[in-house]
Amino acid sequence: MTSSSRDRLGPALVLGAGAWGTALAIVLAGNGVPTLLWGRSRERQRRLAEERRNRDYLPDAAFPPALEPIEDWSALPSEALPVVAAVPGRALRSALERLRETVSPESPLCLCCKGVDPETRQFGHEIAEACGWRGPLTVLSGPSFAAEVAAAVPTAVIVAARHPEHARIFLDLFHNDRFRVYLHGDVLGVEIGATVKNVAAIAAGVANGLGLGANARAALVTRALAETVRLGRALGARDETFMGLSGLGDLVLSCTDDQSRNLRFGRALGQGMPVAQAAANAGPTVEGMHSAGVIDELARRHEVDMPIVEQVVRLLQGRTSPREAMAALLQRPPRNEFR
Repeated sequence: MTSSSRDRLGPALVLGAGAWGTALAIVLAGNGVPTLLWGRSRERQRRLAEERRNRDYLPDAAFPPALEPIEDWSALPSEALPVVAAVPGRALRSALERLRETVSPESPLCLCCKGVDPETRQFGHEIAEACGWRGPLTVLSGPSFAAEVAAAVPTAVIVAARHPEHARIFLDLFHNDRFRVYLHGDVLGVEIGATVKNVAAIAAGVANGLGLGANARAALVTRALAETVRLGRALGARDETFMGLSGLGDLVLSCTDDQSRNLRFGRALGQGMPVAQAAANAGPTVEGMHSAGVIDELARRHEVDMPIVEQVVRLLQGRTSPREAMAALLQRPPRNEFR
């Protein structure tokens, strides 16, 4: 790992002390980067500092010495501060608006949250720009469960930015022989892939809950990829983005492994559980619940056919049952696979 970015920048600040933010902070600190981990709950932050681990989300992962949980950011250093935002997508705007009161908007920012703001219909980079963030802006994504990242299980992700030198800032900070970082230039495409895969995982979970088998799951994953490509093309993203880690890679992981909260949520729906109860049982932050309606709205606005997303939205709104939703997908007229 190179040290060029670490030599130029102050300690890194990670926003969000959930599983994902904690795992990323462990990677940074394990690389020798002085890392400050902030979360909303002062009581929880005190526990993190005392116990040197996040017992609520990653109880088996001890904090490296370079990781320091903090309760507020009023005493942050004034020099350039790389910021890693790992809060839920719908909380990003409020977090950045508060942060700007202390941290310069010229600081490098890495967005690691997946989803669309349900109120503004904006992706992460659009939220950051609307908040007046002027520093190097990047997005980190890819097939990565927090528990495995924190345990140093081999993982590959991408850091996307419009300018390669901006992406390299966070490549230098994150990359090691267990957390491999690739560079990418399609910020919007990466964000689309990271968002749609959560909705697709709900559909895959529903199929699991109905006992439809491996064939149905593979079909859903493949057709969800086709829907993602169509939406990305309509919004100006690159087709090849969705064949990589932030598209196919993340989609396969989220739709096939039980560590995915969206998959567990969908499976509970398929088994007949009400939406609220299924969400509570799946764990915190089922992002697909909050993104599905926005993605469906974008698809309709741009006349993009996304039947899997449509059926997930209908299911979440109580306008169809799990079995009816799957039947609607299976009974669609035959068509050319690539159109």
